[in-house]
Amino acid sequence: MTDQRFNPLAADKRWQERWASAGTFEADDASSKPRSYVLEMFPYPSGRIHMGHVRNYTMGDVLARFRRMQGYEVLHPMGWDAFGMPAENAAMEKKVHPGEWTRANIASMRSQLKTLGFAFDWSRELATCEPDYYGQEQALFIDLFEGDLVYRKESAVNWDPVDMTVLANEQVIDGKGWRSGAPVEKRKLSQWFLKITDFAEDLLAGLGELKGWPEKVRLMQENWIGKSQGLQFHFDLAEAQGDIASVEVFSTRPDTIFGASFVALSADHPLTQALASQNATLAAFAEECKAGGTTAAELETMEKKGFDTGLTVTHPLDPDWQLPVYVANFVLMDYGTGAVFGVPAHDQRDLDFARKYDLPVKRVVSDGEETNADFAGKEAYTGPGKIVNSAFLDGMTVEAAQQNVIDRAQAEGWGKAQTTWRLRDWGVSRQRYWGTPIPIIHCDDCGPVPVPKDQLPVVLPEDIDFETPGNPLERHATWKHVDCPKCGKAARRETDTLDTFVDSSWYFLRFASQPDDRPFDPDVVKQWLPVTQYIGGVEHAILHLLYARFWTRALASIGKLDFAEPFESLFTQGMVTHETYKHGDGSWLSPEEVEKNGADWAVISDGSPVTTGRIEK
Repeated sequence: MTDQRFNPLAADKRWQERWASAGTFEADDASSKPRSYVLEMFPYPSGRIHMGHVRNYTMGDVLARFRRMQGYEVLHPMGWDAFGMPAENAAMEKKVHPGEWTRANIASMRSQLKTLGFAFDWSRELATCEPDYYGQEQALFIDLFEGDLVYRKESAVNWDPVDMTVLANEQVIDGKGWRSGAPVEKRKLSQWFLKITDFAEDLLAGLGELKGWPEKVRLMQENWIGKSQGLQFHFDLAEAQGDIASVEVFSTRPDTIFGASFVALSADHPLTQALASQNATLAAFAEECKAGGTTAAELETMEKKGFDTGLTVTHPLDPDWQLPVYVANFVLMDYGTGAVFGVPAHDQRDLDFARKYDLPVKRVVSDGEETNADFAGKEAYTGPGKIVNSAFLDGMTVEAAQQNVIDRAQAEGWGKAQTTWRLRDWGVSRQRYWGTPIPIIHCDDCGPVPVPKDQLPVVLPEDIDFETPGNPLERHATWKHVDCPKCGKAARRETDTLDTFVDSSWYFLRFASQPDDRPFDPDVVKQWLPVTQYIGGVEHAILHLLYARFWTRALASIGKLDFAEPFESLFTQGMVTHETYKHGDGSWLSPEEVEKNGADWAVISDGSPVTTGRIEK
């Protein structure tokens, strides 16, 4: 026996050095063994790993080692999802360059992960903030642009007035920016979009093939894609307003048409805009609506407000029946037609609105034995039943009545069967510095022109200023001024950068193949993809996973890949959670910044009170 205690740190270091020198965990593209690609969602380099990282990467590490022991050639890489707003916030707060802050954090986290001894192939390490990665992303963006899968248009966006950037709907929490806590505004900006809706049907159908995915995740994506079949039809205005003679609506429940109580317009609807130009009170209400919620959840829960325009529309099945027209804060122009017809008895949002403005509430679907047309109560009935109080539809099932109304509308010319999608094209423009520059040059004569590929990467300038809020690229004295690649005249670089979800929509391809002259070698990628086992949080079920599935399909559609699904199996590992804390101004605090003060919590640095919130990751 030895009288010396075992030193695990020394032993770990000795073996890790031996693994590194032997390339033990480096995947061999030329191997004849069967392949297994094990991948955990790569981390954001915040500067230190936490128990969530340890939990996630331990699972992948165990599986990767097990697969090697089974005789597989295993690809188990690691890299960094390194662009994004936290680095810009750090630049403003700590007076350091985002790149300096990010790369220092990467070095720290790399050291921590290596100390834990995970079996990663570090030879394939990548960071999305490095030009050798984002330059290849720019090349792919140009490929999609030339493949007619990218376009630019003016659209309503969620604008964070503090972070001075566009936010996705999912980044708006209780009407406020997820990071700044500032009330979000609605603005119209020219944005770049990827045509994810072109793949909606295929993305939906593909879920049925993902047998290795949790049912919960597949259902979340199915609901997000949101295929709806129904009737698109119009209500004629009793009195035309200029060249606007009708209001177009879409409904998945045309069977409830005899329960209609009102028509509601969005604040951006053309009729609203026409009326507001002559009515200052309506114009002010429309502006108030634009400052409200933008997500589906917020629209459901916020107070319903309306403005009676004084106009009426004629019910398409009864020429003597007039419905009032309101502008309402729960209707968005970007969803459907920007107008809805309200059926209060069978939709909670419509019921809340009708009760507030004393509008009729008529039952048209029986609630068991209840068929009374006068609907009482505070909760809408959304369950099954026979159609009642609906003239020729009485006694029909919901499904039969829906088809009857659709057939009648098409025969009489006031509507048509329509399939709609909740999914919207992906707006990828972000008004910030620390992201992939969008490789487009704007020319007054030629329009948007892709940067020639031999001029890629379009590298971020280092000499930027964060003293003034907003995008430093827009203010840079020289970076954005270039000549047009087509005509040679003075032109301007696009100063928006790409949404960081673009960076994570193809990184698994770059892990598999990293040539210098192109984003990846399709033959090598084909040997490794799809990922055998993907591991990551369920919070990414919609955005990251859906975008990665779309990106793979988009690249396949232009001949870059020959498969559609990037991840064969998915495991969502759960989260380590903690109570949340906020300053009085609504900004977030980390657990390390607060302490218990009697029954309450306070900020350690100055003793100011802290508001505790729900338990989150």
